[in-house]
Amino acid sequence: MKSRFELVLSLWRHFGLRWLATRMAYQARLRGGWYRLRHPVRRWDQHPPASWLADHALATPAAYGRYRRRQAPPFFFGSSDRPRFAALFPAWDTDPVRSPLAEAEALRVGRLRLFGCLELETGCPPDWHRHPHTGLAFLRVHWSRIDEFGQGDVKLVWEPARFGFTFALVRAYWRTGDPSWAELFWQLVESWRETNPPQAGVHWHSGQEVALRVLAWCFGLYGFLDAPPTTDERLLMLAQMVAVSGRRLEATLTYGLSQQNNHSLSEAAGLWTIGLLFPELRWARRWVQRGQAILESQTRRLFYKDGAFAQHSCNYERLALHDLIWAVRLGDVCGRPLATDLREMLAQAALLLYAMQDEDTGRLPNYGQNDGALLLPLSNTDPRDFRPVVQTAHYLGLGTLCCPPGPWDEELLWLAGPEALQAFRQPFPRGDRLSASGYHVLRDRHSFVFLRCGAYRHRPGQADMLHLDLWWQGQNIALDPGTFGYHAGPPWDDIPLARTGFHNTVTVDGCDQMRRVGRFLWLPWLQGRFTHFRYRPTGAPAWWQGEHDGYRRLGVSYRRGVARLGGDVWVVLDALDDESGAVHVYRLHWLLADVPYEWDPAARRLLLHTPAGDYLVAWTQTETADEASLMRADPASPRGWQALCYGVRAPALSLAVVVRGARTRFVTLLAPPPATVSLRNGLIHVETDDAQAVLTTLSGACGALVSHIELFGSQAETLTVIPQV
Repeated sequence: MKSRFELVLSLWRHFGLRWLATRMAYQARLRGGWYRLRHPVRRWDQHPPASWLADHALATPAAYGRYRRRQAPPFFFGSSDRPRFAALFPAWDTDPVRSPLAEAEALRVGRLRLFGCLELETGCPPDWHRHPHTGLAFLRVHWSRIDEFGQGDVKLVWEPARFGFTFALVRAYWRTGDPSWAELFWQLVESWRETNPPQAGVHWHSGQEVALRVLAWCFGLYGFLDAPPTTDERLLMLAQMVAVSGRRLEATLTYGLSQQNNHSLSEAAGLWTIGLLFPELRWARRWVQRGQAILESQTRRLFYKDGAFAQHSCNYERLALHDLIWAVRLGDVCGRPLATDLREMLAQAALLLYAMQDEDTGRLPNYGQNDGALLLPLSNTDPRDFRPVVQTAHYLGLGTLCCPPGPWDEELLWLAGPEALQAFRQPFPRGDRLSASGYHVLRDRHSFVFLRCGAYRHRPGQADMLHLDLWWQGQNIALDPGTFGYHAGPPWDDIPLARTGFHNTVTVDGCDQMRRVGRFLWLPWLQGRFTHFRYRPTGAPAWWQGEHDGYRRLGVSYRRGVARLGGDVWVVLDALDDESGAVHVYRLHWLLADVPYEWDPAARRLLLHTPAGDYLVAWTQTETADEASLMRADPASPRGWQALCYGVRAPALSLAVVVRGARTRFVTLLAPPPATVSLRNGLIHVETDDAQAVLTTLSGACGALVSHIELFGSQAETLTVIPQV
């Protein structure tokens, strides 16, 4: 943006006047001290039971303990369910490393697992305000005065205080009956309370953090209700903490809604939960009504009809789905069901994620921003395995199970009970999937490709249109770099892996597809368009093509086509054209699995030695390449890195091919060897050990990139992309 005025105009154009007014009002209240005056810092004892209980007869520990054990609303499970649950656990507890007992034992000795895979020595209880990497502590002043990135990446401080470990502690207790796990939960709650008086400190800064913590506390409340350490005094204490949290949630709810992402769903789920499970609170009825209204309206707005989510991220869609699953099930068990169309949203989201999964591992492409959020860690599966949430969402949406029996079923058990595991189970094959929101999957015998190509209706998180993932034999061969962190030291200080040049696509003149105007803001939004899909009923060959307008500001059009040739052989054709004849620098990038390799730039080939066998990446182009380079784990830049888990980086292979010209065509072959690719006289020739293919290219700067594809050999076929007139 050239000026602040242009920035405001662009924000108005993309987000609307109401959004802009809401954000400006929030900033004015924040900086003007309105929140400090309206919700001042106080001690816990300045919130006596009489100030938040509707019935003052419950204001003593004994009276409240009786109420909570005898009259409180139902939850997903009750203490009487423990024997039935215990009978099911042994079938899933075959891996001691992923057992909740292992996580609970580590927590007890001060090792906390963050984001599902980052283990840190935090102590038990942890220092709730100190950053584990920088050693700096956030001030315990009013939350409105805190810079959330002032002491390092705040997510590493927020994550322990989400109390996600509660789920492992409850699961450990229900497996063993050992009351020490309940005692550990209550000790951690008391420790957090002691160091986090209402409205003071970084843990009151975000409404979503407050909401997720409340959900975990509620799970612990019901999971440990019959445990001896759950005393009447502790029950009344927790109710007070929940009541104060509800007031904090309500204070900035309009700001949470303006985020137009998982924040609004999480905060609404928090209010809904408090209102339903704590009807004894003075504000419970209002919170139920507001929570329901927001959950229903935001779900309709943020989930698209094809199941995609507004945040353009597989991990964030899982977080939003867990919010929705929790809310829908809680409404069911409390006799206040949410609107029926929310179940339809769950069904569509489950079907979309199912279509994008790797069948062997349950993983999805590491697409979009990924901060490692896992709201409901209720199974022994890898955090990157999406089968738990897909199974649960499919059941709640359609009443059937789409995955075979396995440890991922434990999430469904906790949320829907043993009866849900008896539902009709019908795993079905994953095929091609083209979604209106721009998520495209093409499948072959042992491989599939995933592409993102569609129009943005909500704020993009990364400049990665036309990124392509390739999976083969359960391995992510061509991969998304992920998200290492939102606030790290150089060269990782501007979320670099969100930039175009680190994705599997083409950059022009070193520019991103959009201009970055903030840590999480790209403007103006580019638009992608899916233009062609032709296939044979036999499954091969097939042709997919899309384009985006991100480089129109430079005078360049960009189209990408993908050919499926059968036998797990894929050809990617990238076409870049400047009709004015201006010369540009075009850079094709592939981020590849970190495996042993053979690199032959003269022959334009990279052979990957994967655990499942060799896999080939070969390329050619119409212009002479200025440079073809391969980099692994560059110590001076983010090139050659991937982040499978937030806060953890791992090496990857970064292949880049650079050419100069007004127009160019890149051709990439992805296939098991032996295979070759060449580009001669407008024909792309591909040869494997038992077949040949010829793709006839078209030279125009618009329209289809190929006219037809011919296969020769054991499966001789012709696919016409553009019918001849």
